[in-house]
Amino acid sequence: MNTTELRNAWAIGVKPTAALEDLYRANLRGADLRWAELAGADLTGANLRGADLFGANLSGANLKDANLTGAALICADLIGADLTGATLTDARLGGADLTGANLRGADLSDANLSGADLTGANLTDACLRGANLKDANLTGAALICADLSGADLTGANLTDARLRGADLTGANLRGADLTGANLTGAIGYQEATA
Repeated sequence: MNTTELRNAWAIGVKPTAALEDLYRANLRGADLRWAELAGADLTGANLRGADLFGANLSGANLKDANLTGAALICADLIGADLTGATLTDARLGGADLTGANLRGADLSDANLSGADLTGANLTDACLRGANLKDANLTGAALICADLSGADLTGANLTDARLRGADLTGANLRGADLTGANLTGAIGYQEATA
């Protein structure tokens, strides 16, 4: 189903069908997909700019190179989802479950991930510049060479996180738990607000 056009579509609580499982490069810009069941769906390269995915089940979904700029993913289930190279600039992911998600090389600049669960997530080479990660759970997350400059990590759990070569310039780490975290070669760690 190449280049599916569902711009501004409304699909609250929609159940998966063959059509919704293959949304490769679909245009879902501004779509209302609250509570949608999209577990395992192929959304590779999809345009979800400004889409409302509140509470949506995207566990195991393929969102490689998807555009989720300004999308609302509040309380969404993204467990094990593949968001490699996805654009999530200004996305709202508060309370979302991204346990074990692959966000390698994703752009999360200015995204709101407050209270999100990123346990064991792969954020290697991800851009989290200016992101809100207050009270986020990043236990065991890979943040190798990630750009966290200006990010707010107040109260975040970074236990056993791998931050080798990460840029923490201007980051706020007040109340963050860095027990067992690997900060080898991290840039700006000494200057970060602790």
